[in-house]
Amino acid sequence: MRHNKKFNHLSRKTAHRKAMLANMASSLIEHKRISTTVAKAKALRIYVEPLITKAKDDTTHSRRIVFSYLQNKDAVSELFREVAGKIADRPGGYTRILKTGNRLGDNAEMCVIELVDYNEAMLAAKEEAAKPKKRRSRRGGGKKAETAAPVAETEVATADSEEVVEDVKTVEETETTAESVEAKAEAESAEAEETTDEKADDSAEEEKKEE
Repeated sequence: MRHNKKFNHLSRKTAHRKAMLANMASSLIEHKRISTTVAKAKALRIYVEPLITKAKDDTTHSRRIVFSYLQNKDAVSELFREVAGKIADRPGGYTRILKTGNRLGDNAEMCVIELVDYNEAMLAAKEEAAKPKKRRSRRGGGKKAETAAPVAETEVATADSEEVVEDVKTVEETETTAESVEAKAEAESAEAEETTDEKADDSAEEEKKEE
């Protein structure tokens, strides 16, 4: 009798099923994700996750036990060297199944099974989601900020125009003062010439009188 024996035999004998799961587990460890049917992926998850847990304890005994299942030296070394370091802090759930639709030939339900810690896109999305988000208030703070911005710009523009007008006024004042100074200097020089001419005429008349 087969009471309480509910696992999926996958339409294969024991030796064939174990060999297939060992090959799939080795491919998953080496390539980090493989495409297969949902039934095989669920069977593979039950098969490979205890081996990944065993890889956290890097001893000769653990390596021999894992090798007895996988029968692949490259997969065992990859599991204990690289994968074990990635999943060291994870207490289980090392794989993820993503359904991809049905296969055209027999309409079998297909999926991608992958190691959770090697999907960089999902890890980046989680990091972005973990960042604190800015809160938006319903009191119209955004509208106030938008209205305050153009008011501030107009104030700055008026201040700049006032400064320009003041600069023009100062330039005009300096020009007028310079012109007045030049006019005064010319008038003084003309007066000085006239006085010198008058003195010369007076001296000439006195000389004639003396003669």
